Amino acid sequence: MGWLQKLQHRWKAGSIWQVFAILLTFACTGLTVVYLMRPILHYFFGNEIPGWARVVYYIFILPIYNLILLFYGFIFGQFKFFLEFEKRFFRRIGSLLKK
Repeated sequence: MGWLQKLQHRWKAGSIWQVFAILLTFACTGLTVVYLMRPILHYFFGNEIPGWARVVYYIFILPIYNLILLFYGFIFGQFKFFLEFEKRFFRRIGSLLKK
């Protein structure tokens, strides 16, 4: 079994094309978050961006990342998959915070 078939089974995707759409959604979301980093940090810090600012950016971008993920999921026809993905993600975070 190849890695695409393993992802298809794990994600309960109907086809390999759906797996490609899911991977494309993750890729576009990640690229968007990285693309937004420079202008946002440039706005706050100018030309000298300290290393710690990038770490703080990645922590604070998490809620926005989730919205962008849902947006791209909608664009690529995978909104239902990513809505369930987000629900599982936040349930896990909630259970970790309760401990």
